[in-house]
Amino acid sequence: MKRVLVAGSTGYLGKFIVQNLIAKKIRLVALARSSVKLEEFQPDIDIFEAEATNARALVNCCDGVDVVISSLGITRQQDGLSYMDVDYQANLNLLNEAKRSGVKKFIYVSALHGDKLKQLKIFEAKEKFVKELSESGLDYCVVRPTGFFSDMTEFYKMADNGRVYLFGRGEYQSNPIHGDDLAKVCIDAIANIEKEILVGGPEVFTQVELAKVAFEAVGKPVKITFIPNWIRIFLLTLCKLFLNAKRYGSIEFFLNVLVMDMNAPKFGAQTLSRYFQSLNEK
Repeated sequence: MKRVLVAGSTGYLGKFIVQNLIAKKIRLVALARSSVKLEEFQPDIDIFEAEATNARALVNCCDGVDVVISSLGITRQQDGLSYMDVDYQANLNLLNEAKRSGVKKFIYVSALHGDKLKQLKIFEAKEKFVKELSESGLDYCVVRPTGFFSDMTEFYKMADNGRVYLFGRGEYQSNPIHGDDLAKVCIDAIANIEKEILVGGPEVFTQVELAKVAFEAVGKPVKITFIPNWIRIFLLTLCKLFLNAKRYGSIEFFLNVLVMDMNAPKFGAQTLSRYFQSLNEK
């Protein structure tokens, strides 16, 4: 039976990957900066505690490992690291160690349209690593999800505050995917031959429809304000002038993907309405 190393194991997606591997009784080692967030999974997993941006700290992490699944990337870290530090260099450090240890396959989670949006800081780093991975000589797969249910929490928060703000007319489509469903895609990729998997959730929504689902979940009347696109462009310019690269990067990503379709082949069973309802229960 294969042994899998999960990088980014304490993140939103990483935890679902760990849970699903345990359920399938697949041996795994979780790579994490701190083991505290993984206590709920012990003693079912091995933990390799290391900072992936430090290549020396990763020595031997892949010993006895057949497959690496990495969702390493900056989300809300506040430690001064850049996208290049984490999304590129940390993954490259792990890739080099995987090659040294004889790992057979490396599965990397990037994002839909990342290869077409390399002008954005976050995708510049991710796609630079994808290029390294594709030229590494290892068997590999790049998983490109549309977006996580957790990303849709912003719609829920706006609806809960009584009004949702959308750029343009809210006609752009997306089918976000739950972390548990995406974890299954990543694990299925171990045995699949595809080099790239585009994937989204089972339901496709326009942004207006997303807003309505959120309002229904919070039990409030639908109130949507449509913001002209020139304001979005102005905000991008303003933020680039006054924010540091890391803070600007997340805003740059958000303000660009809001004005494009983000839908991919459907997969999974978990619905956005149920996810929003779960937020009510917290």
